[in-house]
Amino acid sequence: MRIKTSSGIEPFYDTFDSPIGTLYLIFSGKHLAEISFEKPGHKRGSAPESFRKELKGYFEGSIKEFKQPFVFLEGTDFEKKVWFALKEIPYGETRAYKWLAERVGNPKANRAVGQALGRNPIPIVFPCHRVIESDGSIGGYSSGVDIKRRLLEIEYYNVMGKK
Repeated sequence: MRIKTSSGIEPFYDTFDSPIGTLYLIFSGKHLAEISFEKPGHKRGSAPESFRKELKGYFEGSIKEFKQPFVFLEGTDFEKKVWFALKEIPYGETRAYKWLAERVGNPKANRAVGQALGRNPIPIVFPCHRVIESDGSIGGYSSGVDIKRRLLEIEYYNVMGKK
């Protein structure tokens, strides 16, 4: 089934082979709309080479922030607020769910923050893997804790290797 966005643009996907497996990069026009670990039902297309280079640089530790234009095709205002706040967590660092709840102005919303993170359509670019439990345990991850752990390890070792 092919889905068109409200603007009438039909999304497409491309693949990227990463250290954590194949990533499916879903675009709406020139805007990144999703990164998935499962093959989407969209037609195949070509991701911008500039974004492929950014992803490669991210995994190598030379890129800390992404410049690729993006679009959220879904999400409530609260979810988007949570996703944008993720950009405040530096590469190679973590923050607690409680920190993120406070950051979005709702200090008692740890559970709602966790649910919003589970619906984050653009992981890695919006780094939900950097959010952990207050006690230091890893917490959950929509694509599995093994992938979350691997992303945190990649960032940690890239940062430690640069010191």
